[in-house]
Amino acid sequence: MSRFTTLDYDERDGVAWVTLNRPEVLNAFDVQMMREVHQCWRELRDNDDVRVVVLTGAGDQAFSTGVDRTAARIGDPDRPLDIGQRGATPLHLNDPGDLLPPKTAGDLWKPVIAAVNGMACGGAFYLLGEVEFIIAAEHATFFDPHTTFGMAAVFEPILMAQRMPIGEVMRMALMGSHERLGAQRAYDIGLVQEVVPAADLHETAHRAAALLASQPTLAVQATVRAVWHAKELGSRQALDIAKTLVQLGTDDASLAEGQRAFTSGRRPEWRLR
Repeated sequence: MSRFTTLDYDERDGVAWVTLNRPEVLNAFDVQMMREVHQCWRELRDNDDVRVVVLTGAGDQAFSTGVDRTAARIGDPDRPLDIGQRGATPLHLNDPGDLLPPKTAGDLWKPVIAAVNGMACGGAFYLLGEVEFIIAAEHATFFDPHTTFGMAAVFEPILMAQRMPIGEVMRMALMGSHERLGAQRAYDIGLVQEVVPAADLHETAHRAAALLASQPTLAVQATVRAVWHAKELGSRQALDIAKTLVQLGTDDASLAEGQRAFTSGRRPEWRLR
């Protein structure tokens, strides 16, 4: 894995930890971070030693607060054109969504778990919109400040509409910086799958990732694809694709391993969530 300047990267036991590392700006992303996130997703796709990814932010204040408005010089007509409209018409746009979402930008179908360790707002949803599930610290908050600062909230609520009830997406997008979802409320509406004390966040995410990494890789990745197809396609289209995925995602070696485990009578220790 390449050396990064805006990300911390650690890999062990089949799990890669990717940490957004600009805590001085609440892990907001500048162009360099966006490019490195994209590079990281693409390299992880080809790294067979990694079966699962955990994504988090440095420090305990924020997961990410989206685009670094200072670096992007938002509102400055002479700003660099790395983000925003290109050319004389609004039909050509460079958007963070070209680089950040693990599925859309990275074509990464290994499970990605988000460990949210504080504020997650605005452009953070480019990332959270395409993870498999979210574990949040008790002090985590979620909000979308776009409208408060004169910007239409568009890409982020479209992504979050895949994860949240439409009324909750609409309220969060329209209320801007005037209201935040707490971790418990985010759990209640299904955005977050587990809420833990901040001190337990790393351990909880590691436990989930390690369990996923212990299972047959092909079966896990095919399952990820199947569930995303189910969310994004009509049920009949998804079921048609399922016939192919069930064959691609099931090989003889995995079946034999599973059969040995089943006939041994041993069952994994499980926890009630």
